[in-house]
Amino acid sequence: MKKRYIALGALGLTLAGAGLWWSSLDKELRGVLMTLPTSRDVLEWTIPQRDASFRGFDRLTLIAGSSPIAASTTPLALPQGTPLNIPNIDEYMASQRSAGIVIIQDGKIRFEKYGLGFDGDGRWTSFSVAKSFTSSLVGAAIQDGFIKSLEDDITIYLPDLKGSAYDGVTVRQVLTMTSGADWNEDYEDPEADVAKFIHATPTPGMDATISYMRKLKRAHPPGTKWHYNTGETNLIGVLVSSATHKTLSQYLHEKIWQPFGMEGDATWLLGETDHEVGGCCLQMKIRDYARYGMFVLANGVAQGKQVVPADWFAEATTKQQDIGTPGQGYGFQWWTYDDGSVAAQGIFGQGIFIDKKRNLVIASNSNWPRANIGPQGEARDVFYRQVQAVIDGEK
Repeated sequence: MKKRYIALGALGLTLAGAGLWWSSLDKELRGVLMTLPTSRDVLEWTIPQRDASFRGFDRLTLIAGSSPIAASTTPLALPQGTPLNIPNIDEYMASQRSAGIVIIQDGKIRFEKYGLGFDGDGRWTSFSVAKSFTSSLVGAAIQDGFIKSLEDDITIYLPDLKGSAYDGVTVRQVLTMTSGADWNEDYEDPEADVAKFIHATPTPGMDATISYMRKLKRAHPPGTKWHYNTGETNLIGVLVSSATHKTLSQYLHEKIWQPFGMEGDATWLLGETDHEVGGCCLQMKIRDYARYGMFVLANGVAQGKQVVPADWFAEATTKQQDIGTPGQGYGFQWWTYDDGSVAAQGIFGQGIFIDKKRNLVIASNSNWPRANIGPQGEARDVFYRQVQAVIDGEK
């Protein structure tokens, strides 16, 4: 059940003990807590507010609540490998405002470093990196027989969408963001759907995501145009939970978290109607971001069992749609590169880069100055290529 927090209750405190607790904190921690935001809109937060909050997103008073995901009872070991010598890494991390980078190749940690006062034991929020996790749960639901086909109309599973812009839209089209629904994802426009969605009051008795998305108009015929739409990943999350009759947190734990050996507890933020937000906001250790990349490299096999269809990741991480950027594309909630590598990406610099040819995963979390505007995104792509070149130079 969703928990609603009061200010100090977010830290597990009673008001009676608050004064004694506050006086016991060191000056640095008091400074962090004093920077906590007062607005629900992340895009309105200052850089110090985000620095303080991204490591405790699920404990903020302003956030609706979260569902827990317990650590695996059989954590996947990540032995140390030969350290990578990456030129100018300190300068790169500073320019990214990096909270941490973990690089794994051939199942071994070849680089691990943290910043912004963060460390390997903490959890950092994912933003849209969660989209790729939600996509994999669609694959699991197909493997388990809960979803029959990607060519099914989404209204079969979400009948409250009937009579909306999603009539005649397939599960595949929602996965590839080609539904044709009109949606504004401008992170710096307070009137954009991505911002208004947070504050919308759901129709009584209806899931918050469906309540909002069913009101969208159709801008293009289904399947004809790619358009980035976080609301549709939220729909995918509702689709998975409706089809499986399990919460996203339960299904993620059952299919991936426990069998693949994630070492840390995680949480998944809830929306206004107690449903995990499929397009955002998983909180986990950076090493577990990296382990998820390893799950993809393992073709979705965990403890010897095929969790998703055997051809799922071959299709999901292959360019399905052109996005107008040379050398890149979009798969099933994955950003693709023409060299065969793929990435999960979130605003403010969250990311998982997966290179199958080199058996390589780069997990990195940051707090960029702006959500998705600025030089950091391009610099991160350059960094990925730099790591590839260092590895190739070892041969």
